[in-house]
Amino acid sequence: MPSDIRDQLRAFVVETFLFGDASTDLPEHGSFIEHGIIDSTGILELVAFVEDTFGLAVADAEILPANFDSIARVADFVARKRTTAQAA
Repeated sequence: MPSDIRDQLRAFVVETFLFGDASTDLPEHGSFIEHGIIDSTGILELVAFVEDTFGLAVADAEILPANFDSIARVADFVARKRTTAQAA
């Protein structure tokens, strides 16, 4: 997964949910929900960020922890969606 996607996601999460506190440990595979970083409303903010920043449409059925519960999962999701869009 491209590091630029991870970097943009990390910057958004730090700024939006950690109030700019970059010193907070934010592991790439750490669960946003289990670590209390993002709640259900925050997931919707994250989805909107992904759609706006990466030019993707996210279906309601795709808003799952498997796709949106860590930096790594979101980055993988974005990469998969981009690949699918390019193949179409």
